[in-house]
Amino acid sequence: MKITFTTEHIIPELKGKNAFQVIGELMEHLVSVGTILPETAEPISLAVKQRETSMSTGIGFGIAIPHASTPLTDEIVLAFGRSSNGIDFDSLDKQPVRLVVLMIVPAREKEKHLPTLASISRLLHNREIRVALQHAQDASQILDILNRQRGLTPTLTLV
Repeated sequence: MKITFTTEHIIPELKGKNAFQVIGELMEHLVSVGTILPETAEPISLAVKQRETSMSTGIGFGIAIPHASTPLTDEIVLAFGRSSNGIDFDSLDKQPVRLVVLMIVPAREKEKHLPTLASISRLLHNREIRVALQHAQDASQILDILNRQRGLTPTLTLV
């Protein structure tokens, strides 16, 4: 499964201070770069926020992976954001989140949701990768770190 993921999908310094603000910021960014249609942004964002309300996607180690399945997209969409100040995500370990991966999965491919989540989680649970991502200078370096660690090309293949 291939997931298009370029520097356009990366926000090197998130402004939001809590989970809902960051989800909104990442969604707005995806609209601004043309990945998400403006008319679908609100319902997709609502689906992600509803999922977040049911259980925090802050998985510990400064990582959050907010996600949802929706019929409003035809491909898996990822956005990556980083916060040097930390974000209140009500994480399992009660620590601030610094790395956020927003994942939107087409409803017709819902079975790909768990393997993709697991791949992202495994990648970010590597302490060296987290430290490198936190110290990257810009979106290009962030993408290079992700690609280098997985031996990937500019189209990120997670599973």
